[in-house]
Amino acid sequence: MSASRLVSTFFGAGLLRPAPGTWGSAVAVALGLVIHGIGSFPLLLAATLAAIGWGFWACEVELADKPGQDPSEIVIDEVAGQWVALLFPSLGFWLMGLDNWHFPYPGWVAAFFFFRLFDIWKPWVIGRADRRHDAPGVMLDDLWAGLFAGIATMIAAGAFHGVMG
Repeated sequence: MSASRLVSTFFGAGLLRPAPGTWGSAVAVALGLVIHGIGSFPLLLAATLAAIGWGFWACEVELADKPGQDPSEIVIDEVAGQWVALLFPSLGFWLMGLDNWHFPYPGWVAAFFFFRLFDIWKPWVIGRADRRHDAPGVMLDDLWAGLFAGIATMIAAGAFHGVMG
């Protein structure tokens, strides 16, 4: 397996069936929690930036002879987007001074579900990026979905804590 194929399928997570995008997101959440546990927000940020860079490279290589395609086994875009979504609660917990291994479940569960919602629904700029039908568009729609999911996660947390607190 080539390096670009390994990265684009996120070490084989994209080969899981059914729903490889959901599997890629689930693997990303699990690994994201471990990364946060090891090095908190700064390490998750570094991993996210690396996934974004490697993702653009891998998609460009893997899709060079497949214009307009977005094969379901390519899930590095889901990993990068899911980590963008996780950055929001990760930053909040880091700024609160919580122990690295303390990442309360509503935060990562909300980030997962909001990311999947925006990735499937594709409203506004997410859909526009998806309709590019090129290698950068494969990454961009998930990065936008991750941004929207992160913001939605924080709005939900604020609303919940405002009502419950």
